[in-house]
Amino acid sequence: MGRKWNNIKEKKANKDKNTSRIYAKFGREIYVAAKQGEPNPDSNQALKFVLERAKTYSVPKHIIDRAIEKASGGGDESYDELRYEGFGPSGSMVIVDTLTNNVNRTAAEVRTAFNKNGGNMGTSGSAAYMFDATAVLGIEGQSVDQVLELLMEADVDVRDLIEEDDAVIIYAEPDQFHVVQSTLKEQGIEEFTVAELTMLPQNELSLAGDDLVQFEKMIDALEDLDDVQQVYHNVEID
Repeated sequence: MGRKWNNIKEKKANKDKNTSRIYAKFGREIYVAAKQGEPNPDSNQALKFVLERAKTYSVPKHIIDRAIEKASGGGDESYDELRYEGFGPSGSMVIVDTLTNNVNRTAAEVRTAFNKNGGNMGTSGSAAYMFDATAVLGIEGQSVDQVLELLMEADVDVRDLIEEDDAVIIYAEPDQFHVVQSTLKEQGIEEFTVAELTMLPQNELSLAGDDLVQFEKMIDALEDLDDVQQVYHNVEID
């Protein structure tokens, strides 16, 4: 698959030393999920998924509780989920998922982040067709063979399993995320190093020199935007 999921997560977590930006993004995402359904993860699958992701990033309980309480208390903030697509140096492709309460502001900021760093915005679907929506889960303390046996015994299909940095990374269809996770939890596996719904590129591109430097600046600029929740791309970065 070409993705080093544990490394990617660690880089994101270390980008802001106090991780306040990551916590703020999760707080917004938790609020939206709780607001759109019941503020209870047992009956709200979207909220349950966000909380599972938050756990892998060690988001503090008070951040989670505050966002859920805000949604339960009738918070009147309204957010739109919007996706932008674009291109960087040498044909690199980028997908940007946002949560925003001001569409015009977000569109302008995303466009500027592209334009100032050698990229440009594309139309809807111009990049996404080269990516596959995928569920990714990571666990430690098990081998690929052990995890595969557990899943096969439960008659759960996955796309692929690989070993990475003493962890097993599982790739599955998006609608199988909760099935895979529940199956593993039933076998006593409670901790996950990765728990994501992501967009995986069908092919990865290698950049070098100035192109790579410019591309990384563009990704940093996009990820630094308050309204941006996720950035996906097709560039292989160690």
